[in-house]
Amino acid sequence: MRHLVIDSASEACSVALIEAGTVVDHRHEVIGRGHAERLVPLIAELADGGRADIIAAGCGPGSFAGVRIGVAAARALALGWQVPVCGFSTLTLVAASAADAIAAAGGGLVVMEGGHGQWFVQPFAADLSPRAAFRSLLPDEAVLLADELVVGNRAEPFVARRGSGCALAILPDARAFLRLPPGALIDQPSPIYGRAPDAKPMAPA
Repeated sequence: MRHLVIDSASEACSVALIEAGTVVDHRHEVIGRGHAERLVPLIAELADGGRADIIAAGCGPGSFAGVRIGVAAARALALGWQVPVCGFSTLTLVAASAADAIAAAGGGLVVMEGGHGQWFVQPFAADLSPRAAFRSLLPDEAVLLADELVVGNRAEPFVARRGSGCALAILPDARAFLRLPPGALIDQPSPIYGRAPDAKPMAPA
């Protein structure tokens, strides 16, 4: 069974075709912004136009726009191709990208940009099972966490601020889908935003 894996929850746009435990094709671009314009063309560049038997989408947490775009694209393609769609946590995908280092360290902490001066943090065990739910914390709160190994796009600032630890600067990579732990998939993908939206409804007059 061939999977099309999509993640656009960070500054990276990452897609991969995976079949029988092998990466058939992939694209990974660090673009910052413009996911809406770049994601579908990246998928189209894959072998067979990205066609797959099942689609898996990173649901965040991450950038509001990036998360929405990735989930919406996965749902739209699944509908058009008449195939199932599932989801996964982007933080777990980041942990999977550093699976060997996390296993060797006996666990690790994923730290990703959360916006508005906050970081998304989640600790993982050596087998990549979450040790706790993810949180969105201010940096001064986040650095109280004690994991020696820190991975993610805010790993280096985290270690520098805390003054100790080992940082692995990693962005979500769709190829790491192969290393996701059992139970990581979500049946009905929907955005995981991680914090309240910026826009708030106006109070009635």
